[in-house]
Amino acid sequence: MANTETMNKDEIRAPLVAQTIDEKYESNKQSNFMVYLSTFVAVCGSFAFGSCAGYSSPTQSAIREDLNLSLAEYSLFGSILTFGAMIGAITSGPIADFVGRKGALRVSSVFCSAGWLAIYFAEGNVALDIGRLATGYGMGVFSYVVPVFIAEIAPKHLRGSLTAANQLMIVAAVSLSFVIGTVTPWRILALTGVVPCIVLVTGLFFIPESPRWLAKTGNHKDFQAALRKLRGKDANISEEAAEIQDYIETLEKLPKAKLLDLFQKRYLRSVVIGVGLMVCQQFGGINGICFYTSSIFESAGFPADLGTIIYALLQIVITALNALFVDKAGRKPLLLVSAMGLVLGCLLTALSFYLKTYEIGLSAVPALAVTGILLYIGSFSAGMGAIPWIIMSEIFPINIKGAAGSLATLVNWFGAWAISFTFNFLLSWSSYGTFIIYAAINAGAIVFVIKMVPETKGRTLEQIQAAINEIKGTGCWLADDRRKRVRS
Repeated sequence: MANTETMNKDEIRAPLVAQTIDEKYESNKQSNFMVYLSTFVAVCGSFAFGSCAGYSSPTQSAIREDLNLSLAEYSLFGSILTFGAMIGAITSGPIADFVGRKGALRVSSVFCSAGWLAIYFAEGNVALDIGRLATGYGMGVFSYVVPVFIAEIAPKHLRGSLTAANQLMIVAAVSLSFVIGTVTPWRILALTGVVPCIVLVTGLFFIPESPRWLAKTGNHKDFQAALRKLRGKDANISEEAAEIQDYIETLEKLPKAKLLDLFQKRYLRSVVIGVGLMVCQQFGGINGICFYTSSIFESAGFPADLGTIIYALLQIVITALNALFVDKAGRKPLLLVSAMGLVLGCLLTALSFYLKTYEIGLSAVPALAVTGILLYIGSFSAGMGAIPWIIMSEIFPINIKGAAGSLATLVNWFGAWAISFTFNFLLSWSSYGTFIIYAAINAGAIVFVIKMVPETKGRTLEQIQAAINEIKGTGCWLADDRRKRVRS
């Protein structure tokens, strides 16, 4: 009996198909053209996301002056984006499951475009807030569906790098918004936010839907056609198609998951990993530090403009390097290095404010603050920025992906709001104490990653999900079917 249980447990974690899969398409660069094109189209949504996030900072003075807004009214305009994103996060999974990944991208684009037009034509704070809420909703949907779509279309050896492009485009768009916003009227800057949405909607006509979503919805003919289009006409897709179909057919035998079902034992580990990584990402202080970088540099006695420019360039460069190395170095090592850097960055910044508070070694304060903040953002860009989204897109079985992904995305946006809202209050309580708290949270993230997060590079989505989620019978059923196919 014990031996049987051991065999069953091993089979659950066994690869779902024999390691004889024809992977010629992986070495054939030409056959990946459609994967690259589809990724480019999808990350236009990430660029739209970044444009929304970066809009309010360079336009504050101009909007307040033109529309005669009070500080409170403009603060509402800035913060309502996050509430829209939380609503988008709640609905993103069901929308992506109901109308498909491409359909969800279209919905996001429509909301963002409508929001930008409302801002462009706004003559008062009501239209301005409605537009901001609409762009926030689009952001919330984009933040879930873009990494999920990319993960579902990409071959396993490219999945990490292509999914990391999501974060790269976000930070690039935020930085570009800062630059363009300094030389462009706020209404024109709003119109530029429509451009990536137009490119995205146009591009969707030329790329296939996610094959895994098509297989889940029973569109077997379209599933084969989409997979063929993604892998190239000369690629052998039979084994990959069989693996996807086998896994989905087994999952279909399980009842459709509702929100409370996510906390069943069979799904609990993947939910804890997905939600836990979002907690680690947001509650380590990133949005407070990001939104108030200029004031932090000013408080430390360093030129705010110079610090912000260095910050933006560093973020882009390191995020790009992360996208190149995530499939080689692996997700878990990069997360650990990133979290360690976050701890050190927070401690250096805390030390700088401690010295300033007690007037000890004041000449060292600016250098310590700048080093700490730049180390923090560099470390965040090296792993904690992109990888939680990559892993979130990999670990949830497709029958719970909508509900679980919505939950993880909602937690992420709630954390973004909570940190940005409380940052100034914490800073006024204790400047160095604030960064010590963030250092402690990031230290907890190191423990969480070591104990809970698996390495997912080089494995198919089905292999990852079967290993993490204890779905009774899934591994055994697929292993038996695999042996039959190999023998035949």
